[in-house]
Amino acid sequence: MVAETDPQAVALGYKADTTKVDAKKYANHKPEQKCANCALFQGKAGDAAGGCSLFPGKQVAANGWCSAYAKKA
Repeated sequence: MVAETDPQAVALGYKADTTKVDAKKYANHKPEQKCANCALFQGKAGDAAGGCSLFPGKQVAANGWCSAYAKKA
């Protein structure tokens, strides 16, 4: 799992829980945005965690979020 303290995670504002995102710092964040519905998420629907192309070899929480969020088409 990616730690929130990982330098890349810090740079992207990653939080394992989308409800803990700093709304002032990331004004574009919406509560419904989660890693699970991001185009970069490599897990399957219903997985608690999955890979992310931004963090090779590590997993992100399905309920997480970062500033690179891109809605899955």
